[in-house]
Amino acid sequence: MTMNLLKQIAGSRLPLTFYRTTDIDQVRVLRAAGLVVAMVPSPAHASSGSPSVAQVLAITQKGREELAKFNYPESRSPRWRLRMPRIKTVSWPRTLRSSADSRESAPMQ
Repeated sequence: MTMNLLKQIAGSRLPLTFYRTTDIDQVRVLRAAGLVVAMVPSPAHASSGSPSVAQVLAITQKGREELAKFNYPESRSPRWRLRMPRIKTVSWPRTLRSSADSRESAPMQ
């Protein structure tokens, strides 16, 4: 379950903030294992009843190696490379080009 959270973190933009107690506990486990760099509240702070958050700042090299064991990320090209480009060059048909050229060369009346 913690590895699923690590995959979620790897697929997200960092820093990533967690508010749920179960997520904070999992981030605490990932940090203790040395898989992520994170700011987590101390357990004493969590028992006081005040709202707490955990923020993951980065995935460590060890975390990346663990993800590689699970073949994550998949060895495929990024999705943005599969999209069609938004900017397209316009190729004028030859007939339009020749008529436009003839209009420019014709004397004005």
